[in-house]
Amino acid sequence: MHPHDLPWPDAAPTPALHLCLLQPPGYVHTLGLVDAARYLRWQLRRQGASVSLAKNRLRHDAVNLVLGAHLLGRHPTLPPDLLDGHCCLVVNLEQLGPGGAPVAPDYLALLQRSAVVDYDTGNLAAYARDPADVPVIGFGPASYLVPTDPLPLGQRPIDLLFFGSLNERRRALLARIEAAGLQVTQFDHPLYAQERDHFIGQAKAVLNGHFYATSRFEQVRAFHVLSLGTPLLSERGPLTQAAPVFEAAVDWLPADDLALTRFLREDFGSPAWCASAQARLHAFAHDQAADSALQQAYAGLLGFAAGYAQAYARARPAPGPWRPRCINLGSGKDYRPGWLNLDILERTQPDLVLDLGQPRQWPLQATGPLGATVRLEAGSVDLVYANNVLEHVPDLPALMGNVLTLLREGGEFHIEVPYEGACTAWQDPTHVRALNEASWRYYTEWFWYLGWFEHRFETAQFQWLDEQLRPCTRDQAAFMKLTLRKVATTPRERTLARTLQPDFGGLPQDWPADPTPDTPPQVAPAAGSATPPPLQAATRPQPA
Repeated sequence: MHPHDLPWPDAAPTPALHLCLLQPPGYVHTLGLVDAARYLRWQLRRQGASVSLAKNRLRHDAVNLVLGAHLLGRHPTLPPDLLDGHCCLVVNLEQLGPGGAPVAPDYLALLQRSAVVDYDTGNLAAYARDPADVPVIGFGPASYLVPTDPLPLGQRPIDLLFFGSLNERRRALLARIEAAGLQVTQFDHPLYAQERDHFIGQAKAVLNGHFYATSRFEQVRAFHVLSLGTPLLSERGPLTQAAPVFEAAVDWLPADDLALTRFLREDFGSPAWCASAQARLHAFAHDQAADSALQQAYAGLLGFAAGYAQAYARARPAPGPWRPRCINLGSGKDYRPGWLNLDILERTQPDLVLDLGQPRQWPLQATGPLGATVRLEAGSVDLVYANNVLEHVPDLPALMGNVLTLLREGGEFHIEVPYEGACTAWQDPTHVRALNEASWRYYTEWFWYLGWFEHRFETAQFQWLDEQLRPCTRDQAAFMKLTLRKVATTPRERTLARTLQPDFGGLPQDWPADPTPDTPPQVAPAAGSATPPPLQAATRPQPA
């Protein structure tokens, strides 16, 4: 069923809203979405909504407004089906259609089957079955950005600042500006948020150039720069259309080279220009008509979100607890969308704060900070991943036992850890151990020593990695990467366990039952306990 075919109620309560910015690992340019996300949060809070903001984390108890959905499928941590199972509105900030951004067909397909919010009516023809079904918002004066003590324009040390991605179109514009005799300042690496805004406040103006032939006006850049009290000099293409609030506030660059040269050499930066630019900035910041129109648009968006949330809930039966198949031991920068992310630190924003290094009883059910009720059961998980985690765990046997219990038979535990013989070991003050290739034998060969009986791990894969995480030889290794697979013990292995454990490995209680249990509590050895040499030999395979 298409979202817009859902039965819409006449009135719906205001739902909680959650802005989710999608970011593949290390992809800095997702920070470019922060300006738009902050503005949406501000406007929706002005309408009385409760709005949260996070990176890669989708809420189960809110309407998710997703920014950066064009990145879905471009990295394994952002699978194409990530939004499935959540109440989501896709916020499109891409320029679509002929001459626009070369987005993947999967992204257009996502827009066609999803509820979408857009910033420009020019995009709707690329995906909307009925343009009237798509709320269109805009950007304008943002009072939260107004500086308290701005540097006067005439005293600013940077004449003209440009930031953003470069292509041939923008390089040609920069060449025209510099040919007219004005130097354009650029960053030597990407800067966003307050780090970039500091330099905006040091510039007499920011230059805006169109990246695509569509030449749709870059509202997000414009509102942010102007709200910070800095003029915007903008290219204007033949297709560029801007809202009235920007028409009056922006310095539109002449298309003619002679006129452009005259403006940059004679007018720009002069006392008269500074006074005029300051007056336009003041008018922009106090444009009540624009603010009223924008509030109306965001009130419409809030109503759309409320109706969609109610229709979504009616069209889909209430789900039971989330039974995750993949678990990531870690959160923070290592958060894996779509997985259950566990961490012992709440500040890392995991799906669930849970320490698997402590004794646990299964099944376990709990509600996490993102609104998901999670149920963990023995033998229910396909994959557990731990990237540079095990060296921090005080009771590693307890964690390994819990992972073994949670995995289904054949399920895998993927591990990356620093190698004992490299500088990467002990470099972190929170490390409690160093590991080498023999550190896994307790869990694969000497399982009985940990009190395990029916299952153990086997090493399915082992690899040395250098400091750039490339496969290497042992003498170059900084890390170890291995896969442990949960397997059933063989009759011979269980017999060995019954022989070497302090009890008989658990015997059935024959009738009449003996009130004295024959199996005393099993305690795993402390980390680092030595194993008696005779028992090492006893576990070696014997010839047939």
